[in-house]
Amino acid sequence: MRLAILLSGRGSNFAAIHGAIVRGDLDAEIVCVISNRPDAPGIAHARTLGLPAHAVDHRAFDSRAAHEAAVLAILEKEKPDFIALAGYMRLLSPAFIAAYPMRIINIHPSLLPAFPGVDAQGQAIVYGVKLSGCTVHFVDENLDAGPIIVQRAVEVRADDDASTLAARILEEEHAAYVEALVKLASGDYCVDGRRVVFN
Repeated sequence: MRLAILLSGRGSNFAAIHGAIVRGDLDAEIVCVISNRPDAPGIAHARTLGLPAHAVDHRAFDSRAAHEAAVLAILEKEKPDFIALAGYMRLLSPAFIAAYPMRIINIHPSLLPAFPGVDAQGQAIVYGVKLSGCTVHFVDENLDAGPIIVQRAVEVRADDDASTLAARILEEEHAAYVEALVKLASGDYCVDGRRVVFN
């Protein structure tokens, strides 16, 4: 599996994916890491690992379309099988998604379809749910709404706040993302409407 990583921040999910590859748990090659923020710790980490790392600062472009064209040019050169969004804080346009249909994946810190969008952990606390977690899903044109690949549940404790819940969910995110990529790397699956079916 040829894998591209897009990130905007610390890149902890990227580090988890890279660690799984190094351990031999995931048969994949990271062909490039792209960040829209030149100062992102994740892109600095990618460089220390010797991976092809590209900072494509969205602030340097006149439009979203121009920024995405620059990112797509890198992806076209590297030819990934899948693109993993690992804390990439840019909404992708329908045109970008159409270039890689059912090949862009994302992770969200809730059990979708519950609590899409920002501050999912805070939403879970306010709502009073007893279970939250994380979801790895394909990216489509709608926010946090693509077909679900893997989910992991996390108990919401009585003394939790958004930050303590987020920390425990993040631990499961690292495992869930690797689990999803291992399943996708097998190629033994199909997408049937909203259902991702593994054989």
